[in-house]
Formats: sequence, structure tokens, C-alpha cells
Amino acid sequence: MDIYHTIIRPLVTEKSTHQSRQTTRRHGGTYSFEVHVAANKAQIRDAVEKIYGVKVLDVRTSNRPGKLRRFRFKFGQTAHTKKAVVTVDKDSHIDLF
Repeated sequence: MDIYHTIIRPLVTEKSTHQSRQTTRRHGGTYSFEVHVAANKAQIRDAVEKIYGVKVLDVRTSNRPGKLRRFRFKFGQTAHTKKAVVTVDKDSHIDLF
């Protein structure tokens, strides 16, 4: 899988913006991304390091199942997504948020 297909988009929410600004002595902020469903943590780490030029310390992932929705007279389901929360080094910063 190509690194540009691994990361779909950054998730810009109120919580992710707050987490990106919090730093401690050992690590910098954390950034949230929507990633490809088949991507693993190593692929996500490589993609973020190569695309944004930062040093990644930790990657946490979670699968978000699609929700059941009603469309006119029948039921459908929204798409399943995968979310990755990436922690970067204290000297690194991503200028998206």
C-alpha cells in the first residue's frame, strides 16, 4: 500500500486540536488521522514520518464500525472507518491544526 493511500485525511475536531497542543517533557502532541482500514501500525508510522517529516513515538488505532441509517424506505449502513492517534517527538510538530 502506498503511503499516500494509507492516510486518508486528518481528523480536525475540538478534541484533536486540544491534544495536538499538549506536550510533556518526553513527547509532543498527538494527532488524529483517518487511515485505510487495512493499514497496520507500522505502515501508519512510516506514512506519517515520510509525509510530514516528523519522528513518531507511538501509534494507537481503533476501528469504528458503520452506523445503521435509514434512506427513504429502506435501511443502509455508513462506511466502516479506522482512526489512528499518532504521538510525535517533543521537537516535532505538524502544522495542520
